[in-house]
Amino acid sequence: MELTKKDVDYVASLARLEFEEKEKENLVKQLGSILGYIDKIKEVDTSTIAPTSHGGTSENVWREDVVVKSSQETIDALFKNAPEQDGDFFKVKKVMELED
Repeated sequence: MELTKKDVDYVASLARLEFEEKEKENLVKQLGSILGYIDKIKEVDTSTIAPTSHGGTSENVWREDVVVKSSQETIDALFKNAPEQDGDFFKVKKVMELED
């Protein structure tokens, strides 16, 4: 696929990014190179490879959730840098308004 400066402008506008002309020229080359590599990968015959959900072959390792009571020293250390706390809880400022 041939990439043009117009394509870079379009993608940049979608991402709300601004580039100088020199940067756009570099992006055309770099993104074109990436797309060329993708085209090369598409040439590989994968018809004999079974579909997988991921590339790894490892299995999940689960552990039991165990509640452990922390010492007061550990709790104090956790709250040492907290700007505010309410008992054993971090107190944070509201970051959004909820509508009814």
